[in-house]
Amino acid sequence: MKTARYSLLLPVAILAFQLAGAQTADPQLLAEISKIKAIDNHSHPPRVVGPGEKDDEFDILPCDPLEPSDPTTITRPENPQYLAAWKALYGYQWNDAKPEHVRELLEKKQKVMREQGDNFPNWVLDQLGIETELANRIVLGRGLKPPRFRWVPFDDALLLPLNNTSVANETPDRKFFYSREEMLLKKYLTGAGLTAVPPTVQEYIGKVIGATLENQKQQGAVAIKFEAAYLRTLDFGPIPADRAQTFGEAAQIYARYAKGGIPSRADYIKLQDFLFREIAREAGRLGLPVHIHTGGGCGSYFMLNGSNPVLLEGVLNDPVLRKTKFVLIHGGAGAFTKYTSYLLMKPNVYTDFSEQTWLISTRKLSEVVRDWLEWYPEKVMFGTDLYPNTPEINWEEIGWQTTQSGREALAIALTGMMQDGEISRERALELARMALHDNAAKLYGWDRK
Repeated sequence: MKTARYSLLLPVAILAFQLAGAQTADPQLLAEISKIKAIDNHSHPPRVVGPGEKDDEFDILPCDPLEPSDPTTITRPENPQYLAAWKALYGYQWNDAKPEHVRELLEKKQKVMREQGDNFPNWVLDQLGIETELANRIVLGRGLKPPRFRWVPFDDALLLPLNNTSVANETPDRKFFYSREEMLLKKYLTGAGLTAVPPTVQEYIGKVIGATLENQKQQGAVAIKFEAAYLRTLDFGPIPADRAQTFGEAAQIYARYAKGGIPSRADYIKLQDFLFREIAREAGRLGLPVHIHTGGGCGSYFMLNGSNPVLLEGVLNDPVLRKTKFVLIHGGAGAFTKYTSYLLMKPNVYTDFSEQTWLISTRKLSEVVRDWLEWYPEKVMFGTDLYPNTPEINWEEIGWQTTQSGREALAIALTGMMQDGEISRERALELARMALHDNAAKLYGWDRK
């Protein structure tokens, strides 16, 4: 009986040992992964500013003005990773955050910024081991220059040519966000040589949507970005059964309200669904991947049920849009990552694990990354979602924390796959290079240059 008992317990003990081991990255593998120069698929870096200047272009929908909500454990200032970031970036000598020590840190930071000048953003990328940063911004701005920084503009404003009252008043957050989008649409109309939206939807598609995307590409855009989940649901409707009828309905709604009046919410959503497909089709023609925010977002009024990436299936399955490449930014962070695994089956769908690098722990992130790599490793990309914050914990500290967490999570995931006999060490390094660099280089065409 004892023999039988031990024979039953032995596999369990071995499994427990393997699971425990998988929680720690193989040191040699992690060391190799740490050397890989990464492409950051998603970020919000600030531009260099002079005395008295403020950068408000790093996001069209900034979170700071919203009703405050408590930070997650990872993003709280007491996270020891930020002490590690200070040490790595600025030679911080202390193991605490006493006021006098932080004042010393801020002086050192200011000194580095003065010495680096407009090169400071490049200096930050060098410290983080990032070769190229895809910058989500209204415009790039001072110090953020190609090839280190590549522009990804926001195009939700193109969905909103009419009076937004019926959709903007759903929550206090959305009221603010729609006012920001209205500001951006005016900018796009001016760029197209217009002072108001054209009278017909066909003219709007050509003179505003087409002209704006053409201008963005000429100005260096490598993709376009939608933050639609902050404004509405990601359900842009089913594949149109009769495209002529869909166009006719959208044209009628547009013409009825282009010169004034407030469309019903149902009519406006129907028009937005149509316009989204037109923008995505044009982006595909221009070779611009479409980035879409998926999963949790900032603000205590954020509507999570509208941010599930599976809601995009009507778009992702549309044969007319198969030439458009879609990137599920954040991969459904916080709630929907399992859906993302399956959606990667679609030939034109990709994802990154940005935001998750600071939203959840490194260990939990490794579980998400492993799941994706076991499905479609060619479709997975690294991202930080770094952003401007406080003088003490700013974009460079957030970038350091997210980069370290992303690399370690990737190493833990690959270590577990090696231990379980799924991949060799050689394949693990290959997958690491793909996730950190090569998949993005291939998606944006940089591997052919």
